[in-house]
Amino acid sequence: MKKIFLSLFFPILVLTGLQAKVVLPSIFADHMVLQQQSDAPMWGWAKPMEELLVITSWDGKRYETTADNKARWQVDLTTPKAGGPYRITIVGNNTIVIDDVLIGEVWVCSGQSNMEWSARAGIESGTEEIFKASNPAIRLFQVNQQSADSRQLDCAGQWARCTPETMIDFSAVAYFFGQRLQEHLNVPIGLINTSWGGTPAEAWTNPEVISENERLHLAAAKLKEVPWCPVKPGVVYNAMLAPLIPYRMAGVIWYQGESNTANYETYAELFATMIANWRKEWDREFPFYYVQIAPFTYGRDYEGALIREAQLKSLSIPNTGMVVVSDIGNVNDIHPRNKIDVGRRLASWALNKTYGIDSIVYSGPLYKEMKIEKSKIRISFHHAANGLVAREGTLTHFEIAGEDRKFVDAQAKIDGNTVLVYAKAVKNPVAVRYAFSNTATPTLFNKAGLPASSFRTDLWEMEVK
Repeated sequence: MKKIFLSLFFPILVLTGLQAKVVLPSIFADHMVLQQQSDAPMWGWAKPMEELLVITSWDGKRYETTADNKARWQVDLTTPKAGGPYRITIVGNNTIVIDDVLIGEVWVCSGQSNMEWSARAGIESGTEEIFKASNPAIRLFQVNQQSADSRQLDCAGQWARCTPETMIDFSAVAYFFGQRLQEHLNVPIGLINTSWGGTPAEAWTNPEVISENERLHLAAAKLKEVPWCPVKPGVVYNAMLAPLIPYRMAGVIWYQGESNTANYETYAELFATMIANWRKEWDREFPFYYVQIAPFTYGRDYEGALIREAQLKSLSIPNTGMVVVSDIGNVNDIHPRNKIDVGRRLASWALNKTYGIDSIVYSGPLYKEMKIEKSKIRISFHHAANGLVAREGTLTHFEIAGEDRKFVDAQAKIDGNTVLVYAKAVKNPVAVRYAFSNTATPTLFNKAGLPASSFRTDLWEMEVK
């Protein structure tokens, strides 16, 4: 274990005594994983002007640095290909030794309760998965839930080897994501879980970014205080994300959106702003893969569908990917218990798009374009080159409308890699919607068994009440 205790809110206080000591943030500790083949920043605190030496056992390299006038120091460690375990030694007025360091792939896992949800809370096949969760090549870092009105230097948390005892309380989605990566890549995997049930995206975004955008600032004001989490812009970002920056990682997985139904109108802009904010602060255009929220009986008509639409539109952000889970949700439970497929679908995005395994199919059908053919509309899709499938034998949840903008239930049939939509009551159709309600579950899949996202072809204003 790391030999130095670090205060969460006042790390510099330990430096004010006559015998100042080198201290590290909690992210640098025994059992940690560093991103392979990168310049991985490592930092801490020491007496101003104190000279330090950092030695890495994988190459014997010695990094010399000096603490600045704010008592902070940093070095960039050149990491090799995946491997380990290794040791890092930091020498100043005192010596710290970090043991059992692995080099591999590091991912930050964040969001609200569906990311936080653990096997102990209850998941499908939980007993079996807990029992077989021993994997020393997977390391878990759990960030404790805390909020702060100002940016913090450190967060409370610790690294642990993946065992049944540690996996059971860790994010289930993150674990199954990491498990699949480890199986395919055969390298150590480091998972940093920083999530909090109920939190809106505003809480995970630098508050300065929110305050500078009038639309987002006004939308944030719609969020109501709740007893189980903070909702104020930036307060979770300050305490649970900022202290991790600039820890080198491969990318981010994200599962959130349910708590933003109150201000769905600005979620697409908010989400893009948050991603851009994180990338700017890390100074890297890292991949960002996220989960589209599942069907649920929300209080107001269409608010869940409109968040899903905002998430679908967010695929226009470079280097992002979206997992559809409408087929494995539960309209009566905002916390669907199938976390295995969620994690594995996220991993498919990473394995294909980040790690270049082209044979892995990573997305279900996504709306591409429509074409009016007399009394029918033909819908084309991305990710449907090998054909489409009606899971229940018949396609459902399609609606069609004419110029009067009145949608009626439609018939739909698969025609190769397209879908023809029509209804006797609509002779001159102009728009189609698919699964566009809070609770609709998909019947349209591609041949890889992945569901189509809900969508609409119109841009008409919708009444949410």
